[in-house]
Amino acid sequence: MDRQPPRSTSNAIDLYIRTYYSLLRSSGEVRVRSFEEAHAFSDSSLHTGARDERPDVAAFGYSAARLPGCMTQVRRLVAGQSLDQFERAGLSVRGWRTVGTRGRRRPHRWDGGEVLAVFVTSASDIDDLVPIVTAYQIEWNKMHLRLQGSELGRRLVDDEVAEGDPELDEAVGQTLGLSPHDVDSLRKALGDLREGLAAIARGPRDLRLRLLAGTLLEYRRATQRWWHGIEGAYGSEGPPRPVYFVSSNTHALCNLVGGYVRQHRDEIFDFARATDFEGLSERIEQAQRDGDEDELSNLSYYLLRQYITGDPERAAERVAQVQASDAECGIATLSSPGHLDVNAQLFSLRDLRPELLDPRVRVEEIERLRDSDAVIINIDYPLGMAAYHHLTQLAQGVGEIRGIYVVGKAATLNGRVGDVMLSTVAYDEHSQNTYLFRNCFVAADVASQVRFGTVLDNQKALTVRGSFLQNREYMNVFYREGYTVVEMEAGPYLSAIYEMVYPKRHPTDEVVHLSNLLPFEFGLLHYASDTPYSRRQSLLSKSLSYFGVDATYGCAIATLQRILRGEVARLRGTDPTQR
Repeated sequence: MDRQPPRSTSNAIDLYIRTYYSLLRSSGEVRVRSFEEAHAFSDSSLHTGARDERPDVAAFGYSAARLPGCMTQVRRLVAGQSLDQFERAGLSVRGWRTVGTRGRRRPHRWDGGEVLAVFVTSASDIDDLVPIVTAYQIEWNKMHLRLQGSELGRRLVDDEVAEGDPELDEAVGQTLGLSPHDVDSLRKALGDLREGLAAIARGPRDLRLRLLAGTLLEYRRATQRWWHGIEGAYGSEGPPRPVYFVSSNTHALCNLVGGYVRQHRDEIFDFARATDFEGLSERIEQAQRDGDEDELSNLSYYLLRQYITGDPERAAERVAQVQASDAECGIATLSSPGHLDVNAQLFSLRDLRPELLDPRVRVEEIERLRDSDAVIINIDYPLGMAAYHHLTQLAQGVGEIRGIYVVGKAATLNGRVGDVMLSTVAYDEHSQNTYLFRNCFVAADVASQVRFGTVLDNQKALTVRGSFLQNREYMNVFYREGYTVVEMEAGPYLSAIYEMVYPKRHPTDEVVHLSNLLPFEFGLLHYASDTPYSRRQSLLSKSLSYFGVDATYGCAIATLQRILRGEVARLRGTDPTQR
C-alpha cells in the first residue's frame, strides 16, 4: 500500500479559498462579486459552465436547493455562530422567521425583507456557503442579461404572463438558450417558474455577505450547547451507559427498529396508490404479488415521509403518532438540541421490542438485550468539520464507546449511483493527513442487503473541504493514487478518533495508522449518490429518489446487525469480534 500522502496540484482551488477567507476577514460586508473571478477560474466540477455566456442551470439548481426560497428577495447575508453573536451585531434574529432549504440542514432566519441570517457550525459551512452563493449570483445574472430587453422579460416584469401559460416553457427555452430538460430543472430550482423568472427579470443580483467574527471557541461553545441538549436523555445520573455512536440519517435506524411503519403499512400503501407518488403504485403491486417482504418494507419506509406531509391537516398528528410509537420502543428523538440543527436519536437497547423489529435486524438471541445497559446515539450527519466538533464533544460526555459507525453519501469515481463503498484509507484535506484504519465492515456484510448496486470494499476515500472545491485536474491527482470515494466527513471524524486514543491533538500532513490502536470498532460506509466524471450524471441533476433506498437501508441494516450481534455476544460472555 502506498504510504506517501497524495499531493494536490490545483492552485486555482487554493487561490479561491485564500481569496474568500482573506476578504471575509473584513468587519464589514463583502460584495459577492468579489469572489466571482476566483470562483469562475477554479473550474469547479459542479460549475463547469461558470465562464460560459449560456446559463448553467444545473449549477444554479444545485445552489438554489441549498438556499431558502426567500433568496429571490434577499440582498444581504450575515453568517454567525449563535443568537447572541447576531444580537451583538445589532440583528434581533430571535424574532425572525425560520426558513429551511431542500439540500442543507443549515439553520437560516429571515427578517421578511432583504436580510438572511445564516448559522454556521464550523469552517466547513463557510467553504460550503461562499461557493453556493457565488454560483447562485453568477447564474442569476446570466439569466437576467438574457431576459433584459427580451419580450419574455418585459412580459414577466409587467405581470402579463398568465399562471400556467402553456407557452411559457418554450419561451423560456428560446430566450435563455435552454433545452426542455434544462427548463424543467429551472422550474424545480425556482419552485414557481413564472414568479422566479419575474424576479430575475426585474434586476441583477449584487449580494453582500458579512461573516461575524468566527472563532474556534464559538464553534466549541455551539457543540457544548448541542451536547447539553442531549445529555438529559442520555442520563446524567448513575454510571455512564456504554455507547454505540452512529452518524447517518434520522430515518433509517428509526424505521428499522421503531415498528410504526410496519404497523401502518396498509394505510401508507393506500395513500401511495391514491396519489401514485413517483409512480410507485405498480412497484407496490408487484412486490405484493411476489410476496417480497424486503421490497415492501423498503417501499413503506420511503413513503412514510410523504404519507406524513401529504395531508397537511393531519401532519402534526401523524408526527406525534410516530414519536409516541418510537418512545414505546426505547427511541428518543431530539430535534435541534441546543438550537443546533444536528438532530439526535437515542436507542435504549434494553427497551427495543423484538417483535416490532424489521426481520433483517432481528439477530439471534436478541432477547438477551433486555439485560443491556448500552445505548445507540445516532446523529444526523454533520457537514465537514462539524463532525470533528460533535464527536469530540460527545466523547467527553459519555462513558465507554463500543463502536463508531459513519454512514453517508459520497461521490464515486469508479462506480455507479447506488453502489456501496467501504474504505480503509482516507485522505483528509482539513488536516492533510492520510489515515489508515481497519474498517469493521467487509463487502459480504452489506452485499446480502443490497440488490441493485455493487458493494466495493478496500477503497480509499478523499475528504474534500466543499462540494464546489474540486475540479478535474485536482481529482485526477487523487484518482491516480487510487482514491475513488469523495465525501466530506470521514477525515474530521478520524481526526476526532485520533484524539480519543492519543494524549495530543491530531497531527497535520502525516500518514496516521489507526488500525491497531482503537479500543472500539470503527465502520465507514458510503453509498454513491454522484458520479461527477461520468458524463456529468451527478448530484447536480439527479436525485436518488426511491432508487437510493436500496443502498441507504442496506448500510443501515448492516450497521444495526453489527451493533446488535456485538452486544448480544457481550451479554453471552463471548468475544464480540467473533460474530
